[in-house]
Amino acid sequence: MDFKKETLSNGLRLISAPLTNTKIVTVLLLVGVGSKYETKKVNGISHFLEHLFFKGTKKRPTPLKLSQVLDRVGSEYNAFTDKEVTGFYIKIDSRHLDLALDVVSDILLYSKFTPAEIQKEKGVIIEEINLFQDTPIRQVGESFEQLLYGDQPAGWEILGTKENILSFKRTDLLKYFKTHYLANNSVLCLSGAINNKIKSKIQKYFSNFERGALKDKNKVKENQTKPESLVQFKKTDQTHLCLGVRTYDFFHPDRYVLKILAIILGGNKSSRLFTIVRDRYGLAYYIRTTIETYTDSGYLVTQAGVDNKKIHQAIKLVLAEYKKIKNIKVGQAELAKAKEYIKGVSLINLETSDEIASFLAAQEILTRKILTIEEQFAAIDKVTTRDVERVARDIFQPHKINLALIGPFQSKENFINLLKI
Repeated sequence: MDFKKETLSNGLRLISAPLTNTKIVTVLLLVGVGSKYETKKVNGISHFLEHLFFKGTKKRPTPLKLSQVLDRVGSEYNAFTDKEVTGFYIKIDSRHLDLALDVVSDILLYSKFTPAEIQKEKGVIIEEINLFQDTPIRQVGESFEQLLYGDQPAGWEILGTKENILSFKRTDLLKYFKTHYLANNSVLCLSGAINNKIKSKIQKYFSNFERGALKDKNKVKENQTKPESLVQFKKTDQTHLCLGVRTYDFFHPDRYVLKILAIILGGNKSSRLFTIVRDRYGLAYYIRTTIETYTDSGYLVTQAGVDNKKIHQAIKLVLAEYKKIKNIKVGQAELAKAKEYIKGVSLINLETSDEIASFLAAQEILTRKILTIEEQFAAIDKVTTRDVERVARDIFQPHKINLALIGPFQSKENFINLLKI
């Protein structure tokens, strides 16, 4: 994968990744801000602001005029807000690259944030919150992070509270925008059918993007001393659970060991938990183990949806596999299979311009360093069975276990008693 990283005079970092055999280009802009940068009073403002960028600019004064110009050429476009990053992207026929750059710079630099659109968008986001709360398979993941991090930004929901959404004023949004949406807090990545002379074109569209003093987020505090559980009552036919442990941040040297460990446990259809919980006992349609690595915290979690009457059995089976992988060394064949699975999936994901842009820009915005896929594979190849055993023994301890679930249960006490490994 060939790419070039440059920094413009205003501090905007530009990554260009030319690809052959494609007529498509992805323009991805990442800003180093998300819900972890919020105070409790403005929780949800990062996501709210992301919505407003599509509600009209000086050049394209209505949402319809913005969407029409991109729909007219058959492009894909959207935005997203995470805990530490906000992003905007357009995937488009390379003949219309200038249009994509014009639109991205237009919404970023010249959005109007009119009071009328702000008021209307409050209703839209309230319905988004309702949709999220009515979807346990999504909500349980947020509940797990709420359990892990509690009443601090890392534990608050990205969408915020309905009370906050209804209270936001234009002055609040403009203040937050001017604090965080800075050229030197952003990364622009172009991947696809581009040439190496892209810098001058970027300067044309983003020269007015101002730099400023960066404001850091508060570091996550973790002080768990015993197993914890969070139970949310909901009348459902299926209980959704997240059962996992605290682990490492994005910079930790064992993050690749952790990735392999998650694949062995529940990363694919031949993984231990999929084979046992779904294939052998028929308890779940979906079950998966994943990791999350933020810049200052991380976790490994198994998520599943199971029959309400079989929730206790499912929890015991997951914990039994956690205990087993901690006490019995993984074999060479199973380790090799996990490594090759990671490599294969990674290469498949990097077939498209949008995935390549995300791969490069996400590393740069979070760490200011980009490891190539070959460098990452080399790190994975170095992982030994002894490494997996060492990390498993470190993370699978009683005082690091957390269980969040959504289902027809009122008390967490019966579940707390299960959390032993």
